[in-house]
Amino acid sequence: MSSHTPADQPADQPTDLPADLPADGADEPLLDTAAEHFVEQFALTWSPRMEGRIIALLMIMDRPYLSAQQIARLLKASAGAVSTGTRRLAEAGFIKRHSVLGDRQHYFRVEDDIWGSFLAGERNYLSHLRNVIDDGLAIAGDADGPHKRLVNARNYMEWLAGYHRKMLADWEAYRDAQPADGTGEP
Repeated sequence: MSSHTPADQPADQPTDLPADLPADGADEPLLDTAAEHFVEQFALTWSPRMEGRIIALLMIMDRPYLSAQQIARLLKASAGAVSTGTRRLAEAGFIKRHSVLGDRQHYFRVEDDIWGSFLAGERNYLSHLRNVIDDGLAIAGDADGPHKRLVNARNYMEWLAGYHRKMLADWEAYRDAQPADGTGEP
C-alpha cells in the first residue's frame, strides 16, 4: 500500500508535494479509515507503540516527507510524543530528518528500504556499545568474572557488527531479486 487518497478527495487532486516545498495547509494530508487501521495495527507490533505509529504513517503516506506538526495531527498525538518518537527513530536509522530551505519546522521521511537503513545504522549503535564495554574492561581489571563477561560482550558486539554487514548484503540481494509488484514469497 503506497498511497492513500481519502474517499472525499477527488482522484485528480495531487497527493504529492514537490520535494523542495513544505506543506502550506492547502494540501494537508488526510488518513482514510483503512490507513488509520494499518497505522494502529502496525503500532501493535512495535514498542514503543508511538514509534510504530510514526513509522507506519510515514510508510503509508504518498508524500516525500511530513512535518512533526502534521504527524501529530494525523496521529492525534501530542507534540512531545511525536518529538520523542521521531528523535529515537532517527537515532536508530528508521527515519530521516528532512530540511526545507527557509522553513524552521522539523520534517521527517522514510527511505524506500527502511529495514536496510536500520541494519546499516544499527552498526553505529554496536560500535558505540563496544566502546562503552571497552571502558568497562579498563575498570574491571583482572577480576576473572567481570573481565570474562565484558570480553564476551565486546566480542559479541564485534561479531554482530560484522554479521550486520553480511545480513545487509544478503538482504539487498534478496530485495533486488523480488518482483517489482510485491508478489514475492519470503
